[in-house]
Amino acid sequence: MKNLGIVLFVVGIIMTVFTGFNVITNKKVVDLGAVEVTREERTPIYWSPIAGGILAVAGILIFLANKKRN
Repeated sequence: MKNLGIVLFVVGIIMTVFTGFNVITNKKVVDLGAVEVTREERTPIYWSPIAGGILAVAGILIFLANKKRN
């Protein structure tokens, strides 16, 4: 449980600092034998920094609860 708390805390801090990223995919537009035309498509994925803060707090609580048990 201690490791889970640490992982949740680190992921929460990262999610608070970086609020999203882009997924880049290549799609075929035209395929005419030897000639192929592709297009790069960017799909943004965003989340709220509040979600990262909640994960960080949950990680701290899990870490401290495990520490008190031992």
